[in-house]
Amino acid sequence: MKNFAAFIFGAIFALGLIISGMSNPEKVLNFLDILGDWDASLAFVMAGAILIAFIPFQKVVRNPQAKTCFNEKIQLPDKQNIDKKLLVGSALFGIGWGIAGICPAPALTLIGLGHFQSLYFIIAMLIGMRLYARIARGQ
Repeated sequence: MKNFAAFIFGAIFALGLIISGMSNPEKVLNFLDILGDWDASLAFVMAGAILIAFIPFQKVVRNPQAKTCFNEKIQLPDKQNIDKKLLVGSALFGIGWGIAGICPAPALTLIGLGHFQSLYFIIAMLIGMRLYARIARGQ
């Protein structure tokens, strides 16, 4: 049942990415081009996502024993500090997003839409994840 629910929620998320244009690299790059042909529409998509997620997140933050609908413990990150790893990771993510106009979830959506060029992004993403895992183990 959990896998079926995950599939349904993932499909709804993918549909939202497609309808909102978040899976269209050109639209994303136009959103990031604030000094050029700026397209502010994705700001409304992000604001809508924040509004929808705000109340559930507040409930989880205020109740450390909060559980999912499948009675599983919800684990939020406990680190509060901004460190070098967070800054470097954020910068790498932003640079990749700015170059490609794609981030992980929309890349998978693009494959489902038949845009197999996104495989270059996905392969690079998986290599980066693998490199990080190796580096993190070495520390």
